[in-house]
Amino acid sequence: MATLQELVNYCDERTRRSAFKDAPGAFNGLQVANDGRVTKIGAAVDAGLVPFKKAVEAGVDFLIVHHGMYWDMPRPLTGPVYERVVSLVKGNCALYSNHLPLDGHPELGNNALLARQLGLEAKRPFLVRDGEAVGWIAAHGETRAQLRARLEKLYGRVIAIECGSTEPEAVAFCSGSGNSAVPELAKEKVDTLVTGELREEWFNTAQEQRLNLYLCGHYATEVHGVKALAAELAGKFGVPWEFIGTENPL
Repeated sequence: MATLQELVNYCDERTRRSAFKDAPGAFNGLQVANDGRVTKIGAAVDAGLVPFKKAVEAGVDFLIVHHGMYWDMPRPLTGPVYERVVSLVKGNCALYSNHLPLDGHPELGNNALLARQLGLEAKRPFLVRDGEAVGWIAAHGETRAQLRARLEKLYGRVIAIECGSTEPEAVAFCSGSGNSAVPELAKEKVDTLVTGELREEWFNTAQEQRLNLYLCGHYATEVHGVKALAAELAGKFGVPWEFIGTENPL
């Protein structure tokens, strides 16, 4: 039987958790412990009462999330916040959060996997923060229309703002929110970005700077990293794993 500490140590080392300077509220790493044993691994995008209850019902006792519980802490342990914590403690379910390290990882990260889905190889670092790449750039040899068709097949609901080249030579990837990514495109000489969501004002920027922006959903573009890490853990330690989906449309 795998121990909680073994899984935490492996996740920390594999994702190079300590190398990334994340937002303080991210609080990457083990956020809630259990009794020290792990029999089933779960993966979810968000910390929340519903995914916690679903994980406990599925027999998960080690849940990996991309967005942890403490973004807006400290808060009193009352109401929904109390219910979240209690659901984990009563269910003996440990919670492990991994944000930016699981966006930028070259193998398990959301952005490398977004590129791989499209048959592209992410080689150029993008959105480098404190020496670590959060996003990635891949060479692209097809048309804009082909890129859009591939994305629509994978994600269904894609917002496409197509003001850039019809045959982009490279594509930048920034899972989740791409608001910090758009200003970086000109510096990298890339006019095409695949991301999750953007603020409204970037439409004007796309027109003025001739950019292609593809918005595939914040949640949808961030399911990949937690799934990949959970699957690797399961193979390494010989325990089952399950994705805990919430069908978040945002």
